[in-house]
Amino acid sequence: MKYVALPEEKVRRLSFYLAMEEYIARKIDEDDLFFMWQVEPSVIFGRNQLIENEVNLDFCRNHGIKTYRRKSGGGCVYADMNNIMFSYVTKDEAVGFTFNRYINMVVLVLQKLGVDAKASGRNDVMIGDRKVSGNAFYHIPGRSIVHGTMLYDTDMVNMVGAITPNDEKLLSKGVASVRQRIALLKDFIDLDIEQFKLFVRNNLCQGEITLSEEDVKGIEEIEKEYLTDEFVYGNNPKYTIVKKGRIENVGEFQIRIEAKNGVIKAMTMLGDYFIVGNIDDIVRPLKGVELTSDALEKALPEELDKTIMNLKKKDFLSLILG
Repeated sequence: MKYVALPEEKVRRLSFYLAMEEYIARKIDEDDLFFMWQVEPSVIFGRNQLIENEVNLDFCRNHGIKTYRRKSGGGCVYADMNNIMFSYVTKDEAVGFTFNRYINMVVLVLQKLGVDAKASGRNDVMIGDRKVSGNAFYHIPGRSIVHGTMLYDTDMVNMVGAITPNDEKLLSKGVASVRQRIALLKDFIDLDIEQFKLFVRNNLCQGEITLSEEDVKGIEEIEKEYLTDEFVYGNNPKYTIVKKGRIENVGEFQIRIEAKNGVIKAMTMLGDYFIVGNIDDIVRPLKGVELTSDALEKALPEELDKTIMNLKKKDFLSLILG
């Protein structure tokens, strides 16, 4: 695996690094590519999440925390300069297999440092019963992209405040609660953050590709999409019915349905689930379908897990009809 370096070492906006993933996936003909990055305080939320449901925008504005949307699924993440972000790009198009392989690579690196790390749940790396890394992925033609956090150290007040109600009592309780559920890597290793990054690079990568200034310009062109209000905030869909719920080992769902006379006219699916295919493969067949068990079951594809990781047809129907 080759490490991808930039021609100039400086801190950029989070959106730049998301665009960099896309750029190298489309432009660099290597089997496996990897790079690490850090950003000023930022919140990044998933492709299918509604920003007002996930981010405390007032807290972020008051504390200078930037907000960005990514193209992968999953939940809301806070990042700052004491938190390292990993990006992995591969030619392997089997997204689920690639995702598991990447997480196991990260686990192995931590274990080499004597850390009792293991993979857990849909997307996490754990130390004991506490989370040290969360990860997400998406697919473009010919490439899979995986990216994730590594909690070396972080500002806990900002982390909790950016994604919870702006209430001092809730904030203080939230910090204590979250601190019990996450692990900070600095407490488990003797390396400082730069030494840790060097260790990761030396253990995962053989060789380096340094991008040119022309490459940087290409990345900045892709980045423009990530900075548009349309991409960041999205369009609030019209709806007459809302179905909310969690499906075990799949994620949280909020399904908004515009219906007339018991027939689905439009549907939007929000949540922190992981997409492994085209979401339209689920939504499109349901337009014009009656909101009845028989009609929905007949219209839906059989293998929904080809679109959303681990999603079973019976569970999805129970959520819509419940």
